[in-house]
Amino acid sequence: METGHAVLGLDKITAGYSEDIDIIRGLSLEVPKGQLRGLIGLNGAGKSTLLKTICGFLRPKRGEVRLNGRPLSAVAPHQCLREGLFLIPQESSLFPHLTVEANLALIARATGSFVQPVYDRFPDLKERRHVKAGNLSGGQQKMVEFGKALLARPQMLLIDEPSIGLAPQVARQVYQWIGEFAHQGITMLLVDHNILRVIEMVDYVYILNLGEITAEGRPEQFRDDLRRQVSTWLGL
Repeated sequence: METGHAVLGLDKITAGYSEDIDIIRGLSLEVPKGQLRGLIGLNGAGKSTLLKTICGFLRPKRGEVRLNGRPLSAVAPHQCLREGLFLIPQESSLFPHLTVEANLALIARATGSFVQPVYDRFPDLKERRHVKAGNLSGGQQKMVEFGKALLARPQMLLIDEPSIGLAPQVARQVYQWIGEFAHQGITMLLVDHNILRVIEMVDYVYILNLGEITAEGRPEQFRDDLRRQVSTWLGL
């Protein structure tokens, strides 16, 4: 594994939902400041369990989660934003009966930021600021999620399966937003099943299979004969 100033560091994490079954087994990875790193894995590989462990919803049985060198394992999920960690989830985290503006304002108040830069970047949200979030399309809801991330100004941004359930054209927009965040120097871990897209975008790749990192490296190491390599790494 490459080393450097790791904003997010996972050191030999073992986690699971019962005493006798480990979903994540001795997993270590890091995300250096300013990098976009990708985590690829099939359904059941342990991606969701890993994110729950990072965000405090699940306590690791062994190992340590660190943010800028500080232990994060004892931090409650509702405190993660204060610590500088923010998650764009696979499913909507919006309050459906609140307007777009009200959903954004919750993060703005918590971080002391202003909503206007979000409207500058996403004019569609300004037009729909008085629309209830539950009445938005899936792509529009995802746009609000990315707007919340801008307001959060996190030290570490986690992105979980951002294109699931979206039309291809909308999914392309979502990956464009991620690319813009990367260009701004936001430190990110992108968890995704879209192997080709991840390889194109990230600075470094981790392959997750059955709770373990089975391969890692720079994107160029993954581009030659990609299908055969990934099939081997994923145990197919």
